Amino acid sequence: MWDDGRHKYNVSSFIGEIDEILLGQRFSAFDQSTLDNLIGTFRQRGNSNATINRKMAALSKLLRKAYKMGDIHSLPEFRRQKERAGRIRFLERDEEARLFAAIRSRSEDAYRLSVFLVDTGCRLGEALGLIWNDIQEHRVSFWITKSGRSRTIPMTERVKEVIKLPAVEGRRPKGPFTKLSQAQFRAIWNDAKAEVGLGADDQVVPHILRHTCASRLVQGGIDIRRVQMWLGHQTLSMTMRYAHLVTNDLDGCVVVLEKPRCEQPASDAEGSIFSSPVTTPSPGKAERKQAGAEKMTPKAPRKNSKAK
Repeated sequence: MWDDGRHKYNVSSFIGEIDEILLGQRFSAFDQSTLDNLIGTFRQRGNSNATINRKMAALSKLLRKAYKMGDIHSLPEFRRQKERAGRIRFLERDEEARLFAAIRSRSEDAYRLSVFLVDTGCRLGEALGLIWNDIQEHRVSFWITKSGRSRTIPMTERVKEVIKLPAVEGRRPKGPFTKLSQAQFRAIWNDAKAEVGLGADDQVVPHILRHTCASRLVQGGIDIRRVQMWLGHQTLSMTMRYAHLVTNDLDGCVVVLEKPRCEQPASDAEGSIFSSPVTTPSPGKAERKQAGAEKMTPKAPRKNSKAK
């Protein structure tokens, strides 16, 4: 039911934990009380709502499959637990420079992959699965994605440089990063981050490069919809996690708050959608003169309907 990879490993762990909680009992129906007790047990174990949601998603998929196969005849309602929006960590430019230098001292291939990840915002698995046919001049296409939807994005100049392999004898690898595995890259990453003083920061994982790319796009003025397309998010709500970084649109609010109302120019008040009738300026002299002239204009005589 799940493709091979880290996600399948996590799902297997979740299902194993659920089986341990349920004591391996057999059942033909999975009722609401069983589900509630299961969620309660996870809470007692200190699981966050986000973690509980991941585990329940795995269980829900498994039970729906069993239901379709006729192994069980009743399913509960799986309600998503409310998750708190967590703080998104991303690398500053100086952190990137120090970390990448430490990675490069250990492995040139791992360095090239790091640059590719931060400038494309792709997932680690997407980069490792690239083959040469996926790279066409100025663009790169990702076919093996988490959402199952392919996407194509342009490449920065340094990405164009790092995908070039040095000329070596022997058979050319299948893709630009196929020499590395996820385990090898993570090991190099962890050693390098410890060297530069980031070892205690549990958010500095390879996925932080995807967050860093997204944050730089948003802070650079790229609209959320295009950031969604760039990252390949299935829903806009995923991309909205970075919306709080768009602070330049709010700069004009500070001017209004710092300037007293009486000091604001009349043009500002007239053009505002929040202008009040009390503060609407009175008509000028020219306008009053024009209005008076209209009142003094003689009316045309009425026709006498009795005239012969």
